[in-house]
Amino acid sequence: MTNQPLTLPEKPKSKLKLVKRIIALIAIVLIYIWTFSSISIRWETIFSERTLENIDRIIPRFFQPAFEETGSILEMMFETIFIAYTGSLAAAVIAVPLAFLCASNMVKNKFLNTIGMWILGAVRAFPEIVLAIIFVAAVGPNPFAGVLAIAIGSTGMLGKLYSEVIESIDMNVIETLEASGANKMQILFYGIMPQVLPEFLSYAIYRFEIDVRASSVLGIVGAGGIGTLITFAYMNRNWEEVGMILLVIIITVTIIDQISGFIRKRLV
Repeated sequence: MTNQPLTLPEKPKSKLKLVKRIIALIAIVLIYIWTFSSISIRWETIFSERTLENIDRIIPRFFQPAFEETGSILEMMFETIFIAYTGSLAAAVIAVPLAFLCASNMVKNKFLNTIGMWILGAVRAFPEIVLAIIFVAAVGPNPFAGVLAIAIGSTGMLGKLYSEVIESIDMNVIETLEASGANKMQILFYGIMPQVLPEFLSYAIYRFEIDVRASSVLGIVGAGGIGTLITFAYMNRNWEEVGMILLVIIITVTIIDQISGFIRKRLV
């Protein structure tokens, strides 16, 4: 008597999953087709002879950076970093009370939780460039407008992340401190902050990385930083200077990413 391997019948669920994947793929393709047809892309202009000539004339000049402008570019790059640092620091502080307001394990009132989440959601809805335009109109074209734009724009993201960190803390520690007679301030400093502070700092540093990139373009609307040089170089068609600016931005952002990544690994 020979032992034949048992063959199990194909499960209907596997066929259903395959059908769902095919439907999802078709839906994605249709969405792409609808998107490109809706934005009225003129393909004949993109691949025209004039466009190709402009690319051949301009792109090579980006790879011939104007090293003689290094001093002024570095000066504006440092201003960009200062804008990002000041704005990120302000956001890291402002986001803390909003995060506690949103955390359901800290504030038991659902109405106040909802108000806090609405505030953070409303702040996150505005890109930094839009906030920069508003603050340039309010306080004038200067780096302070960029600081305000970064601070407000970063508060929404940090507040959301902070609230999630607070909601994930070990409440047994809080209950133990309460049972031992600790007051609210003691619970905050000895029960809550030691649990959340490392991740708070990690998220704040990560947001600083993002803000350096965001600050690089705020100068285009007059909010200070290296974006101002990009605007002037573009208006003068000085593509060699634009190439040097891009090179400085790339190197600076890469260095900051490496340093902040190392710090965040040590913190968490």
